[in-house]
Amino acid sequence: MNFPDDCRYTKEHEWIRLGDDGLAAIGVTDYAQGELGDIVFVELEEEGTQVGPDEVFGTVEAVKTVSELYAPVAGTIEAINTVLEDAPETVNSDPYGDGWMVKIRPSNPSELDSLMTAAEYKHMVGADA
Repeated sequence: MNFPDDCRYTKEHEWIRLGDDGLAAIGVTDYAQGELGDIVFVELEEEGTQVGPDEVFGTVEAVKTVSELYAPVAGTIEAINTVLEDAPETVNSDPYGDGWMVKIRPSNPSELDSLMTAAEYKHMVGADA
């Protein structure tokens, strides 16, 4: 499993990475995509949608389950990954790269500091043993 150090993590298994442009990419972790299995559909809120911390910004559907996606921080969705419309399996193959889901402009970037580091998330999922 992969746990990039340049991301912050949530208990709900989302990752967030703040870019140089002030936008934060959000997706599901490698651990989450592995637990979900083959992802067959991703539905995301529209650009311009305001989200608060822990508010639903979309759903991901795997063969056997549907899971809601939760915003790690408050902000406005400024981009959605349209690649996932035709290739949702990208989340399985590249969860931290081409499998990103939305990019938001955080209302308060310092909220990222309250999220888990890679080491803390790795410990939470029991992958540090």
